[in-house]
Amino acid sequence: MDINKRTILWIVFAVSLVVLWNNWMVSTGHPSMFAPQPPAKTAPVADAKKSESATAAANATATAGALPGAAAADGAAAPFKSELITVTTDVVRADIDTQGGVIRRLELLNFKENSHPGWFNGCFGWFKWCQPGDNGKNVVLFDIDASTNKTYLGQTGLINAPGAPNHTSPFIAKPGARMLNGANQVQLVLESESGGVKLTKTFTFKRGDYVVDVRHDVTNTGTAPVNPTLYMRLVHDGNKPATDSFFSSSYTGPTMYTAENKYEKLKFDTLEKEAKEAQKTGKPMVQDHVTHADNGWIAISQHFFVSAFIPQDKQMHEIVTEKIDTNLYGIGIKQPLGALAPGATISNNARLFSGPQISKLLEPVTPGLELVKDYGWLAIIAKPMFWVMEHIHAVLGNWGWTIIAFTILIKLLFFPLSAAGYKSMAKIKLVTPKIQAIRERYKGDPAKMNQATMELYKTEKINPLGGCLPILIQMPVFISLYYVLQAAVEVRGAPWIGWITDLSQHDPFGILPVLYAISMFITTKLNPAPADPMQAKIMLFMPLVFSVMFFVFPSGLVLYWVVNNVLSIAQQWVITKKYSVPVPAKA
Repeated sequence: MDINKRTILWIVFAVSLVVLWNNWMVSTGHPSMFAPQPPAKTAPVADAKKSESATAAANATATAGALPGAAAADGAAAPFKSELITVTTDVVRADIDTQGGVIRRLELLNFKENSHPGWFNGCFGWFKWCQPGDNGKNVVLFDIDASTNKTYLGQTGLINAPGAPNHTSPFIAKPGARMLNGANQVQLVLESESGGVKLTKTFTFKRGDYVVDVRHDVTNTGTAPVNPTLYMRLVHDGNKPATDSFFSSSYTGPTMYTAENKYEKLKFDTLEKEAKEAQKTGKPMVQDHVTHADNGWIAISQHFFVSAFIPQDKQMHEIVTEKIDTNLYGIGIKQPLGALAPGATISNNARLFSGPQISKLLEPVTPGLELVKDYGWLAIIAKPMFWVMEHIHAVLGNWGWTIIAFTILIKLLFFPLSAAGYKSMAKIKLVTPKIQAIRERYKGDPAKMNQATMELYKTEKINPLGGCLPILIQMPVFISLYYVLQAAVEVRGAPWIGWITDLSQHDPFGILPVLYAISMFITTKLNPAPADPMQAKIMLFMPLVFSVMFFVFPSGLVLYWVVNNVLSIAQQWVITKKYSVPVPAKA
């Protein structure tokens, strides 16, 4: 069979890009192009709704399976003048509301909003979409912003004890420092008492740490035993990030981990569909939640950042996901505290991590938390790749030069295999005239044409698929590096030289994509030309087609590919020159 190796190379490249695109879409919560997505696991929502005449207090402390609802409970609150208490450390600034002890805002002081770099220095003001975005603001995780319909809250409270304090109850803040002021930690203590139960929340913020210790002390101030259940919930709207686009999408949604079920991504869309189906059929939503787990965590994950509640270890709990209100969803933990006799007190120590997805920060917190740094289906390659890049960066101090050094390292590692592929391509280029002669001789007989071509390859000891090897080697590295640059917050906002001010964003002047197109054109010219003139023209045009995609890819990824192409051209030129003198034909 007559096989044109460059056609195979482009097919492999195109298929790899399709696979890359498919896995990118899956990793960002979209359905796969090749297989249906299994339904995301969800947990029971609140039990049957109370009648309209039911009081808000009953709604807030209803049945054992229900967490207090947002809308109903807010309407239930007694007149109370709440205040926002701001706690500031060297890495975060948090606003906590005395109405419920809710974390309403959390700002990361060392990370700026990562807006797009614009195009061509703002196109001289011609088009608004060409202008670079504003990256002068700090990243804000927890927040309520009516202008963007953003809702992102951290709530805790008690259920299963009628009238007990929850995330809508009034709390009194104890006096104390609100900033570090030279200390290594600062605490905020909130107290609330109702229904014969006193709840004390203690938030401990530490210097240089994104982990907030959240202790709950529950005291039975009544005359009868109670069996309260502590809940911790992350509430988020179902909106897609404002920075998302067709070519640059990211996942935002609930995630969870247990030792038994490992890491799971959930979707707001699934919760919405189940809620609509339940409303249509009059049946409760599909119930499927983690039970009897004494480990793990829940989180709201987004691009580069995560907020996760880690419950007290070795204590049984359930993980609950639910639709709270219109376009408002929650993922929470319900942890029974056991029977509490009158006058008795029980303490529960949980933690909240809210910060960047940096592996060395995530791994010490709790098992599995580093999995929120999603490297996709090639994590087995991407993780060690990034480990090597981190060590190179520790020496060079610049992520652009790190990518170049890493590309050289990869090229040296696979030098023997790629050299064998280029050697095969050089030999094919030498016998191209003979192949064209065979095509002319057997133009009307494809079977004899293929047979004669394969005999020629055998005689000249040529592997017609040998030229595919360099591409096949590079594609897993290419895809893995794509995921690394998509997931590594360390590369976010990292400059290289001159016009490249953020390696995780596109090249604002399109210089690297143009260099990629030029390098691909040179590579095509070094390869043996196809016998079909039309196919030859298509092959010359293909680099331009593929370079278009690189205009929206992260500039760090395009930098890798440009450097790789330059090294490949040098290697291929040397090998082609070595075999440029035709060897006398064998008998």
